[in-house]
Amino acid sequence: MIAAENLTKNYGRTPVLRGLTLRAEPGEITLLVGANGAGKSTTMKVLAGLIRPGGGRATVHGLDVVTDRINAQRLLSYLPQSPSFHLRLTCAEVLRFYARLRGVIVSRCDAMLELTGLSEVARVRTGKLSGGMRQRLGLALLLLADAPVLLLDEPGLSLDPSWRKRLQGTLQFEAQRGKTVLITTHLVAEWNGVADRCLLCGDGVIERELDPTDLPHDFGDSTSSLHECDREMPSPVSVENELRSIVSI
Repeated sequence: MIAAENLTKNYGRTPVLRGLTLRAEPGEITLLVGANGAGKSTTMKVLAGLIRPGGGRATVHGLDVVTDRINAQRLLSYLPQSPSFHLRLTCAEVLRFYARLRGVIVSRCDAMLELTGLSEVARVRTGKLSGGMRQRLGLALLLLADAPVLLLDEPGLSLDPSWRKRLQGTLQFEAQRGKTVLITTHLVAEWNGVADRCLLCGDGVIERELDPTDLPHDFGDSTSSLHECDREMPSPVSVENELRSIVSI
């Protein structure tokens, strides 16, 4: 579970978070949506223990992300909006490096490459990857440690429609396994009927909760991305079967 209470954060004299409070529960996908500058990415960085809030408190499974940061971080995986890697390392080398850091068996690295469609470029240096492939490598790292809490900041922006749909299926599967999944996104309509909850962030606070089954109407978004996402979708059954086989590793 993720809990944030009255978070505040300033960058210089500019307030970004103004008393933000939210909860994300195990077994659910929770969306955090809002305009640029609303405070979404700052909230995610606070929850991930990457920056300290100016005030308030945030916990991951009851562990304070400031006073017990290391133990809280052991329970989560975080995918930033634009993941970056050492340009001279290959995909396989990046995964193995993080596997050693997180105490993960090496065979799981190969499974993550297969899951994210990167097996054929496993020995390619990350500096030669496209933006979409780098994002998929970030997803592989997110899932590598099998952490109970997943934080994703705009995970679909560099992915094509079919991979965005595959990402959704993957995160639904992880939520069904009992994980807490919190996502920020601008692609609101694409998550219609996928997420369990949707929180509207504005001016550094949570303004209200949206209907996750009627996001285009409730958020005032268009439905164009919904139609776009209908094309080239992988079979949900095949994705779930792949994931179930990986869980046993």
